[in-house]
Amino acid sequence: MQVATANFEEIREAIGAHTGADNPSSFLALNEGTSSFGRPHLDGVISYRAAGRFLVQLGGPFAAEGDRAELLHEFLGHARERSATVVGVQLARADAELYARNGFTVNQVGASYAVDLERFTLRGTRFMQLRNKISRSFRAGLQVTEVDLAGHAEAVAEIDAAWLGTKGEAARPLEFLVGQTGGRAQAERRLFLGSIEGRPIGYISYAPVFGSRQGWMHDLSRRVPEGPPGVMEAINSTAIEVFRTEGVRWLHFGFTPFTGLAEEHELPGRSSAFQWFMHWLWENGEAVYPARTQLSYKEKWAPHAVLPEYVAFQGRADLGAFAHIFRAANAF
Repeated sequence: MQVATANFEEIREAIGAHTGADNPSSFLALNEGTSSFGRPHLDGVISYRAAGRFLVQLGGPFAAEGDRAELLHEFLGHARERSATVVGVQLARADAELYARNGFTVNQVGASYAVDLERFTLRGTRFMQLRNKISRSFRAGLQVTEVDLAGHAEAVAEIDAAWLGTKGEAARPLEFLVGQTGGRAQAERRLFLGSIEGRPIGYISYAPVFGSRQGWMHDLSRRVPEGPPGVMEAINSTAIEVFRTEGVRWLHFGFTPFTGLAEEHELPGRSSAFQWFMHWLWENGEAVYPARTQLSYKEKWAPHAVLPEYVAFQGRADLGAFAHIFRAANAF
């Protein structure tokens, strides 16, 4: 493994064998266009994208426990050689503590959500509205099938285009902090496609999750605007039944910024000003990111685990660095 590079197999081995702080989003390290840093004498990788003068790093070091701190130290040296500053995002708690020990200012930035499929049920009055939406879509003729992307790439592209068209003329598809379809990692993803009378109208792509809550992540989910209500819920409920028959324990819904914020999750040395800003974005930042809409969908499934995630600034909290996280994600 060479400095600042790692091949696909090395990255895949690292995220599968070394879950670091049990990060459910580690599979995103395999996204096309994401760089990975490694050292020959260390067992693991750090995934990142360059944005302006920042290296925006995803998750913590995906490395053997004894190598995590040294790998971070080496990555900081690599950033200095490039006259770059590191900002880490979607850090789990253990990684947040590691970064704080290394001089970073660390704040909670949101939370990720997961459902224990052994305990999951749609029975009861709590889920009546969700059941009705699912039933309504099936009554409209929806059929849900697990498919290979290779035979349905054109349909997925058409759904993507219709979905993006609802976001406005300046809308850009997010990258880096969300999954993809296609590329070398596609062989490990799963794709559930919803169709009515043979016309594909929506899909959900699921990515593998490693660690103590091993399972699948509800990743990309897109639909055409004219489809009936409940399409995404029906696709997900179908996938859940498939996963349960396979003995899958956890379904993850991934990270949503500005949600799940709580004082007890913050670390010593956190920035009070940035903490206030995260709460302000939860109340007023729907134009920046639709956190309330995403959270509403995730809470429909009554998640059993809500896991705080963190942003880490090299030095003081920096709104410029925070903005470059969105730049790395192709938000602007």
